[in-house]
Amino acid sequence: MHNNKNSLNILKTAKGQIEAIIRMIEDNRYCIDISRQILASVALLKKANTKILNNHLESCVKNAAYSNDPKEINVKILELEEVMNYISKNL
Repeated sequence: MHNNKNSLNILKTAKGQIEAIIRMIEDNRYCIDISRQILASVALLKKANTKILNNHLESCVKNAAYSNDPKEINVKILELEEVMNYISKNL
């Protein structure tokens, strides 16, 4: 895993939002306001995931391809297939 600093910052922002959502619920804030904050947090998590997957393609998958090791290449393809299947089930 290389150069995921941007993703880390996004995740820290999402963490702050989630902590704020918890306080909103504890303070009995308006449900729609809470829902909007949850959706904003979900969007940040998706953004971080996209950046991490792109980084994976640019580093780990490329390295596997350049290695010319069929087993390593197959492992990377299977990993991506698993993630894509999970994402498609949760759309």
